[in-house]
Amino acid sequence: MSIASEFKDFIAKGNVMDLAVGVIIGAAFGKIVDSLVGDMIMPIIGKMIGGLDFSNMFIALADIPAGNAGTFAALKSAGVPMLAYGNFITIVLNFMILSFVIFIMVKQVNRLKKVEAETKPAAAIAEDILLLREIRDALAK
Repeated sequence: MSIASEFKDFIAKGNVMDLAVGVIIGAAFGKIVDSLVGDMIMPIIGKMIGGLDFSNMFIALADIPAGNAGTFAALKSAGVPMLAYGNFITIVLNFMILSFVIFIMVKQVNRLKKVEAETKPAAAIAEDILLLREIRDALAK
């Protein structure tokens, strides 16, 4: 079998295509969560704890250049090394929300699979299997 045909067989399998779709949807969903956290949740949390802007929470590890605005973006563009713990807090919150949503989705899918398995009728047992079982039971006596 040639490499091209093996690759074609590999790509044509359902699991590979499902994985590709999952990765693409996951990346898009990640952007939605980033926007939710950065544009909606973090401003509310910042307002609740005294108007803090998490994007500007950092510790400069070097001297701030003269004439610099002192904001995170300005210092980053100036190449000043910083510990951006506000950004870290935002990313951790993104992760927590994303993992919770994925947990809920997996839980629902498992629940639906369980309901589907319970409602599926039992498969009819073939006549030859029933006959073999009777023979086995008769021999066991």
